[in-house]
Amino acid sequence: MEWGVTLPHLGHIATRDALIEFSTAVDDLGFDSGWASDHVCWPAELVSQYPYSDDGSFPAPPKTGWLDPIGTLQFVAAVTQNLRLGFSVLILPYRPPVETAKRLATIDVLSGGRLILGVGVGWMREEAEVLGMPWDRRGKRSDEQLEVFQRLFGEDDPSYDGEFYSFPTVGFEPKPVQDPVPVWVGGNSAAAYRRVAQFGHGFHAAFETLDEVGAGWAAVGEECDVAGRDRSEITLSLRYYLDPAAVMKPAVSIAGSIEQMIDSVAQVAETGVTHLVLDPVARGGVAGRLDALRAFMSDVAPHFD
Repeated sequence: MEWGVTLPHLGHIATRDALIEFSTAVDDLGFDSGWASDHVCWPAELVSQYPYSDDGSFPAPPKTGWLDPIGTLQFVAAVTQNLRLGFSVLILPYRPPVETAKRLATIDVLSGGRLILGVGVGWMREEAEVLGMPWDRRGKRSDEQLEVFQRLFGEDDPSYDGEFYSFPTVGFEPKPVQDPVPVWVGGNSAAAYRRVAQFGHGFHAAFETLDEVGAGWAAVGEECDVAGRDRSEITLSLRYYLDPAAVMKPAVSIAGSIEQMIDSVAQVAETGVTHLVLDPVARGGVAGRLDALRAFMSDVAPHFD
């Protein structure tokens, strides 16, 4: 099992000092990856339904501090040595693809090839409207963005002529260090599963029950069969809360005593997950979260070497 961790990039602890302290500590603890999520701004009144809560409500109020995920990973790249840097997930319809590609390539170059390009199509129409970005056919637009990234990252003289995006032959340098940059696709729809088979090196699930994760993983396998791909080439990752005090929903968390957490991780592994991203829930700010992570890496993680 590989271990990831959500970086402190939102709320009152989203500060320079907190990111430095946290990122360097988890790098030293041996975590494999650090992750940032994507929101820019959103209206106080939402009609869109959040897909990962029982009642469709979004848990973060509109005035929540939320650092830009691209800038966050660029910053963390500078203060870490080994931590891979992932998006959980980057909402493709929020940004124009060529500019986004430049910023992603910059992360990969400055980190020495540590980017994990986690991508999704989003769920909050109102946020896209605030950003002045189209929401219609956002799945197809996202697929074209991934094709644009492939051209810019992999070709010496890239050009593109699609339904939504086009550009003439351009120079695009420097290329990312990784060839290819790993794409981990998030989502829980048939279109997302097809996107994994078409573009993905990983399937990134988040805050779903293990039955739901298993069903999604099976659907990814079916789409890989259709596309002629071997699903064993694709990483299954899962983002869950790390919750020693057991205050969150148990179905989407690694919670409770050491024995309970070991049992929960074993069940996660049985589902096929090989990269578990922990979102620490603990009192005491950065120090409290790091204490929980140190205990996990000391008492739980060695059982899954």
